Amino acid sequence: MKKYKKSDLESYTLGTTLTLELLNKKIEYVKRVYIHSKQEKNETYEKIVNICKNNNIEILMSDKTINSLSDKENCYVIGVFEKFESEITDNENHIVLVNPSNMGNLGTIIRSSVGFGINNLVIIKPAVDIFDPKVIRSSMGAIFNLNFKYYDSFSDYSKNYKREYYPFMLKAKTNLNNVEKKYPCSLIFGAEATGLDDSYLEIGTPVIIKHKNIIDSLNLDNAVSIALYEFTKDKI
Repeated sequence: MKKYKKSDLESYTLGTTLTLELLNKKIEYVKRVYIHSKQEKNETYEKIVNICKNNNIEILMSDKTINSLSDKENCYVIGVFEKFESEITDNENHIVLVNPSNMGNLGTIIRSSVGFGINNLVIIKPAVDIFDPKVIRSSMGAIFNLNFKYYDSFSDYSKNYKREYYPFMLKAKTNLNNVEKKYPCSLIFGAEATGLDDSYLEIGTPVIIKHKNIIDSLNLDNAVSIALYEFTKDKI
């Protein structure tokens, strides 16, 4: 195997915990599992081996493959899986990310979104690849509990889903603390560097997360987590 490329038909998980999560949640897409000679034969290892054996998934002992794919010295298990398509659910809440470009942020947002019970993610292109192993790793496996779909534009998405829209913007007038929450809804966020453009001021109810002027803006993953908490705190 070679390092991941976006054009590949397969991706992979780096580490025992991620691979076990893959096997538990998306076993139908798993192609094979690589194990390093240094992998401790602990409980997690035994679970991985047993699941693979019971489901006729190939296990390969290959230090060379793992060393070539992982940048971390303590990665001893890699799960290879076929990329899968996903559909978002109409009558549930959505997170919408417009042109996200940072793999670590995307993975963290996925984990937070699943953690707060919003399991539907919309990504507006151009955007980072959700199947990049760096995204999968930073999601801590939460990606395998997620419904997601890419759209070429926000307009293409909104034509299919009529609901309450809440764009999060610095130019918004409605404070998050005072917003009237209606469901199902879509919480919309812009790219890390630029945020949402002014056209989103005409969509739904634009919302601002107030903070001290000593900083110019919040990090994207922080802003999403704050919004997630506020919109789900009475539902968890």
